[in-house]
Amino acid sequence: MNSENKQDQKIPLEQHEQLEYAQKRILQKKRLYQHFVIFLVGALFLVILNKVLKYGEAYDWYLWGILLWMFLLVIHTVNVFILHPFMGQEWERSQRERLVKKQRQRISELQKEMERDFPMATKHKKKV
Repeated sequence: MNSENKQDQKIPLEQHEQLEYAQKRILQKKRLYQHFVIFLVGALFLVILNKVLKYGEAYDWYLWGILLWMFLLVIHTVNVFILHPFMGQEWERSQRERLVKKQRQRISELQKEMERDFPMATKHKKKV
């Protein structure tokens, strides 16, 4: 009886794709938040290393490290919240459909070219 219930509970393909997409987005956001927390801890560590432990105290090098890391964090944020929705699942689907259409058109052109260049080969195929 359990196997019957499992068969009845099959998820439609479209809903399955939506679940996979949602899971992927959750993972992206989770990694971004982890990156942010690591950035905060790392920036604090750089400040302590330079100012408290007086490592390279003649120059405030920690600012450059924090700025570089912040730049990478901003790129990560833009990728997750701006670029991904812009080039997300719908964009991928339209690109895939466009490429499949282009490929089918090319196959059709090649078949027509074969029929024109080798008319006997297509006649023998049809008889068999």
